[in-house]
Amino acid sequence: MISPASLPDAWGRFGPYGGKFAPEVLMPALEELESFYAQIKDDPAFKAELDGLLKDFVGRPSPLYFAERLTEYCGGAKIYLKREDLNHTGAHKINNAIGQVLIARRMGKKRIIAETGAGQHGVATATAAARFGMECVIYMGSVDMARQAPNVFRMRLLGATVVSVESGSKTLKDAINEAIRDWVTRIGDTHYVFGSALGPHPYPMIVRDFQKVIGEETERQMLEKEGRLPDHLVACVGGGSNAIGLFYNFLDKPSVKMVGVEAGGEGIASGRHAARFEGGVLGILQGARSYVLQTAQGQIAETHSVSAGLDYASIGPEHAYYRDAKRIEYTYATDDEALDGFHKLCRLEGIIPALESAHAVAHVLKLAPKLGKDQLMVVNLSGRGDKDMQTVMDAAPYMGQHGSAQ
Repeated sequence: MISPASLPDAWGRFGPYGGKFAPEVLMPALEELESFYAQIKDDPAFKAELDGLLKDFVGRPSPLYFAERLTEYCGGAKIYLKREDLNHTGAHKINNAIGQVLIARRMGKKRIIAETGAGQHGVATATAAARFGMECVIYMGSVDMARQAPNVFRMRLLGATVVSVESGSKTLKDAINEAIRDWVTRIGDTHYVFGSALGPHPYPMIVRDFQKVIGEETERQMLEKEGRLPDHLVACVGGGSNAIGLFYNFLDKPSVKMVGVEAGGEGIASGRHAARFEGGVLGILQGARSYVLQTAQGQIAETHSVSAGLDYASIGPEHAYYRDAKRIEYTYATDDEALDGFHKLCRLEGIIPALESAHAVAHVLKLAPKLGKDQLMVVNLSGRGDKDMQTVMDAAPYMGQHGSAQ
């Protein structure tokens, strides 16, 4: 049996994955963060402040909602939605952003920086920085800025400076590069709020710890509603923060099966996807060893997904470990499947999901009909779809092809 509490080890590794691969100039900042987090994470005053903000500012606990019409449509397992889309700022990202900004404040940092892909982490970080009156700079690839324009405007409304990144593929990977370059120059007064369960140690651990509230709530809520644990958990996986947040509390409960859904883009054979476990190999990217999509020459491959938040070349190291251990199954959904899941959830449940979350819904549409009606399933609705309206409108012919789900 896996003991999740023992991971990562003292070197920040999840088996062969993870670690702390960073420029020498960043090591003091990472070591300072690791040491400070070890001191503060169980401090009663810190926990009380965080819990108060999660309750009164974020709006936790998020509901566990029985998706009655989706369940009827699928004709199999009973489906519940963990409604992270109802959090303040519209996604799970605020759980981590609030926690890290509290750490930065207690460390005496005055300036916050972050990267963002879909913009939800950027909005959450800008929100937390505004709450505490801290300077905030967000790095975002220009491609992502174009397809997530509403979130760019939201960040600026919240007082953040949004820096357009024009290098490389102009997406999340490149935004992280620029944020790290910034951090190197201003370690003394700046904290980098990493947004996913990626990067050098201690970030995968810190992000997981702030997101595991999702699974803790899910267990309590499922016991209240059904009197037992769920049989299946499903979540989309980009870097992996919403998924590890849902899964972590259940890793030592063998009756609970878990599935992480990557971005299959235009199909694995096309090469235009972000399914690291389908086309990736072991490598090091932006501070951690994990599965990485690479070219034949060992360069980082360009990725593609209809959802900006899943469009990344590597996956969180903890996910790689549990995949090897066969504790979590990983699959993928294509752009078309995600759009189908998006529209079906809109029309069946009156809920507009983020395109990231729609990848998880797409897998539920395939898995739930194969299961008995006595089976209980929870899908993490990691964010709402306001930010994706333009992308979905650009795919308007799709709607005419598929009609409405009744």
